[in-house]
Amino acid sequence: MSHSGTTRRGALFGSVAGLAALTAGTARAEQAAHTASHPVTTQLTADEALALLKEGNASFETDAPYRGAIGRKRRLELAAGQMPFAVLVGCSDSRVSPELLFGRGLGELFIIRVAGNTVDIPALGSIEYAVGPLGVPLVVVLGHERCGAVQAAIGVVEENAEFPGRIGEMVEPILPAVLAARGMEGDLIANSVAANVRRVVASIADQSPIVREGVAAGKVKVVGAVYDLDDGHVSFLGEA
Repeated sequence: MSHSGTTRRGALFGSVAGLAALTAGTARAEQAAHTASHPVTTQLTADEALALLKEGNASFETDAPYRGAIGRKRRLELAAGQMPFAVLVGCSDSRVSPELLFGRGLGELFIIRVAGNTVDIPALGSIEYAVGPLGVPLVVVLGHERCGAVQAAIGVVEENAEFPGRIGEMVEPILPAVLAARGMEGDLIANSVAANVRRVVASIADQSPIVREGVAAGKVKVVGAVYDLDDGHVSFLGEA
């Protein structure tokens, strides 16, 4: 092959490589511009976030049409980053789906679910990630009527019940709530559910300096709530 042919081929390859680099650079610049223009955190206050949850639950109770944004347009809006406005610490129970009972769409709730809505180290770290880097102003601990994990904890306290595998360890954090509820008037299960929610609310603020600082600054609220399986209503119990 002649020297001129080699030169032309080298020039061609150089042009292609340069074009590819230019295209890639342009794509990165466009992505960076899109990311920069995309809100990193919600602009809602804790009270505004709580009002949205209450509004959504009111619609759910009345069987109003579900209006949560879940389509392609919403997916593309969230592709550059998430900006949830509330953390939901809920139970794994299949009947308690936070997005549905609060009428929320894709990317609005940062959800942590475990049987009995308790909080261990990974869950607490997840809450701190949401409150810290993601700037979420509201944390809701959501218990529910006739919770199986709470009933299991009552079985341990009342009957010294034992469970296979790791189930017994799972209910251990709920035992103090059951012990506290035994001295209350009314239904033991309902009282234990509410007591468990209140204990978890208090423990989040106590154990997390990130959450505690946010609460002290008036930027974060941690509230408890209980969901009624029969009528779909969420009752809020107060905040840390």
